[in-house]
Amino acid sequence: MALGMVEELRSVIADRFVLTLINKKMVDSSGFNQKENGAVIMDEDTRKLFLSQWQLKKQEVITHPFLGEKVEWGMVPYVQAMLLARYLRGDLDEYPPFFWK
Repeated sequence: MALGMVEELRSVIADRFVLTLINKKMVDSSGFNQKENGAVIMDEDTRKLFLSQWQLKKQEVITHPFLGEKVEWGMVPYVQAMLLARYLRGDLDEYPPFFWK
């Protein structure tokens, strides 16, 4: 169930975040090393940049499309989990999926 909830947010949060780093040329192929066995490893500088940008992204404030309240991106998975819990308890008639423009 947890993976199903994360999948709902994958394209909105994770995919957009990674594509933004690529489009802004903050991350490129030079930040990765290919090993002899074919594995691709992120180098230390790219990892630090990625994690610092991720922390900043989680602090951005949005207006939740269902609740109409201001929420940090980092809290969206928690809010969606609480909405699912309300639906399972019968407090909501249906689960409101997170749709972002």
